[in-house]
Amino acid sequence: MPHAPRRLWPRFGRFSYPWLILVAAVIVVGGVVYLPGLYRMALLGSGYMAQQLCAGVFISSRPFEDVMAQDLTGPGLEPLRLFTPTVDEDAKDVSAGVFGFARQTAIFREGFGCTLIHDTSASALRKETAGLFSPTSPLKAGAEWPEGTRVTQRPWPNGMDGKAASRAIEEIFAKGDPERPRASRALVVVYQGRIVAERYAPGFDASMPLAGWSMSKTATNALVGMRVKDGVLALDDADLLPQWRKPGNPRSAITLNELMRMTSGLAFDENPNDNLSDVSQLIFVQDNTAKFAAAKPLAHPPGTHWSYSSGETSILSGIVRDSFDDPRDYLRFPHDRLFEPLGMHTAQLATDASGTFVGGAFLYASARDWARLGLLFLQDGRWRGEQLLPKGWAAYTTRPTSQSPKNEYGAQLWLKLPSSPGLGEPPMPEDASYMMGLDGQVVAMVPSRALVVVRLGLTKRGGDWDPARNLAPLVNAFPEVDIARERLEAP
Repeated sequence: MPHAPRRLWPRFGRFSYPWLILVAAVIVVGGVVYLPGLYRMALLGSGYMAQQLCAGVFISSRPFEDVMAQDLTGPGLEPLRLFTPTVDEDAKDVSAGVFGFARQTAIFREGFGCTLIHDTSASALRKETAGLFSPTSPLKAGAEWPEGTRVTQRPWPNGMDGKAASRAIEEIFAKGDPERPRASRALVVVYQGRIVAERYAPGFDASMPLAGWSMSKTATNALVGMRVKDGVLALDDADLLPQWRKPGNPRSAITLNELMRMTSGLAFDENPNDNLSDVSQLIFVQDNTAKFAAAKPLAHPPGTHWSYSSGETSILSGIVRDSFDDPRDYLRFPHDRLFEPLGMHTAQLATDASGTFVGGAFLYASARDWARLGLLFLQDGRWRGEQLLPKGWAAYTTRPTSQSPKNEYGAQLWLKLPSSPGLGEPPMPEDASYMMGLDGQVVAMVPSRALVVVRLGLTKRGGDWDPARNLAPLVNAFPEVDIARERLEAP
């Protein structure tokens, strides 16, 4: 049944909040008529609320009230007080709008998370994915993670500083300053292929899928790698999209490798704090994310300039889609070739309304399943004796992109953490690499420690979370490992 609208009425001085709402309504109505930019901002707000509430309720199975109170309030989200959501638990959809205007709806589809439908009908989108998957193969009964679900509680491994690791975990979950909440929700530590520590905040658990945001880009990296392994794509491919193949279009020179490394030269505004930036509009307003990003003009010659861009990941998703003749084969692809072999049974990867995966932002998975993805890269794409990614793909992925500042970026993966105030370079092992996402999501992969560390949370703007400061004490509590590795040649 639909939830009744929830409204809070704080007071400002002598004026009650409803008066401010009335003034805002006049502004919004005027904006619809006179200011298209303001209307796009309203669409962004309704899209953000609908998608996030849909994900919280139907992907993570959290109470409506908790998602509203924790995820949709706080610094930077104050304008959402103007928006009214409606949740239909039977239809599994969520709508949001501001005073009846700029209304957007997100629908939940099993295996595909939450999709903003825009001008597409919900029934058409549901028909698109109906009966798409075979039943999921169960994990081995009683088997240890990652083959199964069992996690054996053991003492800290020999040779490590267990006290330092325990202190670091306590610090990761410390409440600290209530004005700057750290808000860690999940932590999983994998050492030599087994979970040796994990912890969850109240209300969260080992089976709950949570947002990865830009960590999703590394999953897109894996999907591209599989199509390279299939022989369908190659890193030096150009003329990648039909709209780029027109005579005289300079974007036809962009290669797959340049998109992987974000050196395409396409102009794309990645400022997440600007409501009218390209990235904000891409994820929550546009119905065809790959087409929107691919239409951006060149700001630099391809291969000469690095600029972090979710738009380039969206284009990669579109290229992977075009590599399939049958759209249903494309929709099955992440599940059949990545999630199912790894046992990532909680994974939910959303498409946009056009049917292209939002591969830069909308992968949800449990902390244990994010750890499986990290372990895949730590093992150079090998899983249970099968080479899922091209041999040497991890070496390619972690090879620094020379155009990036301080060689901080590889291929849809970070090679350095942001420097902490007063710490200079983060005191992490030099061979570490990272999936990183909005609000403090991180998966650290450290070959020299045989270690994968997953931290998921909701550290909002100004919150007290620093991945270098908070992860380094935990990572460095583990000893270096002496593992004979064959030389990995990057493709």
